[in-house]
Amino acid sequence: MEESRVAGRVACGPHTPGLGLLQVALRILSSLMLAVIIPATLLWAMIELFNVTTAVLVCLAWMVLAMGWRYATRRPVSGLLLLSLAILTIKTAFTLISGSSFVYFVQPVFGDLAVSTIFLGSLWTSRPIIARLAPDFYPMSVAVADRPEIRAHFWRLTLLWGLVILVKGGITLWLLESLSTANFVLLKGGAIITLTLTAAVVTIAWSYVVVRQQGLLRSPVADDATAHWPESSG
Repeated sequence: MEESRVAGRVACGPHTPGLGLLQVALRILSSLMLAVIIPATLLWAMIELFNVTTAVLVCLAWMVLAMGWRYATRRPVSGLLLLSLAILTIKTAFTLISGSSFVYFVQPVFGDLAVSTIFLGSLWTSRPIIARLAPDFYPMSVAVADRPEIRAHFWRLTLLWGLVILVKGGITLWLLESLSTANFVLLKGGAIITLTLTAAVVTIAWSYVVVRQQGLLRSPVADDATAHWPESSG
């Protein structure tokens, strides 16, 4: 009986964190809501109701509160949230110092270029950026992360997001030069959120296929059977 129980656990994968597709999707959606969707919505609403200075301060306050809440409730703080807070802090500081809304909105273009360069440049290292961010969404052991198939998947996702971020910067610059501030914020927010969510869906679906092929998704039936296996009396 002991051999059967061990064989069942091996079949489920010794390094499997036990997260399914829904849990992974919720983690990614939560991070995108906190770091992308809500700040973009607040920015547009505050510009419409007040002015750019109020808008950038409210967005920064939101990010600080979101970070503080996660720390206070001992929830994990994703790398995406930390990166967004750092970028937003720099953007807000430059905007307040210069007094120009154009400075605030053009900074993401340079930020996207820099971040894209980091992503694409990391493809030539032993651990691309996505390999560093992946544990925020799907905890895994070092042994699993070092599998050739998983390492190759991290490389492909890093390339994908490096290109997505580069395209995002190009869209931002084009819209900034073509539209008024309010229309820019509205259309840019919609376009960037759509692009980001599309890339996130592709990432989730692609990752699901890979982790399923690697046996890293536990079957609820298997988990239930494992939980009810009797202990060996020997």
